[in-house]
Amino acid sequence: MNQVIVHPERCVGCMQCTLACATAHSQSKSLFAATLEKPQPKPRIHVGKGLFDEGFPNRCRHCDPAPCMLACLPGAIFRDPKTNTVLIKPEICINCASCAMACPFGVLRYHEDPFAPPGKVVAVKCDNCLERREQGMIPACVEACKAGALTFEDSALAQKAKTDQVAQATLSQGEAPLPPAPGFELQSAHKRSLKDLETR
Repeated sequence: MNQVIVHPERCVGCMQCTLACATAHSQSKSLFAATLEKPQPKPRIHVGKGLFDEGFPNRCRHCDPAPCMLACLPGAIFRDPKTNTVLIKPEICINCASCAMACPFGVLRYHEDPFAPPGKVVAVKCDNCLERREQGMIPACVEACKAGALTFEDSALAQKAKTDQVAQATLSQGEAPLPPAPGFELQSAHKRSLKDLETR
């Protein structure tokens, strides 16, 4: 089964995934109209920054077993058996934050959501864009990511491809290393020089 795979070494921190995610989870499904909605839609993917300010797209891994689901006292978090996606029932969520404390990736957020009861603050996280996938589309964050930091593929095949890439780089001693993701080296060099200037 296909799922979103994160390739952090390719992320350029453009934040397009967050805009696409918020728009996909808006009532209008339009970027411009979504800015006027109440409550305003928020992304379910978050981009953190590393030592050199490089981006890291962070999203729910839909763990199995899912610590958030095990920690949810009222039983608002459940796994959809058809898609193997961990979801939240906003009408049951009591905003206790037990799930956030249990999540090892820090991906749960709390705010009003367009699909929750009006005025209620609830736990919100990635839902694998189930609505889009039912329409035959890929998740919004993957569609928006032009750097290839987010892909939608079979996890076993993605792991094999990464293993093959590492093996080729390791066994190809003396040959040129594999090229980095487009723009990554330039961005990293720029950010390193900015860090050097800050420390002077």
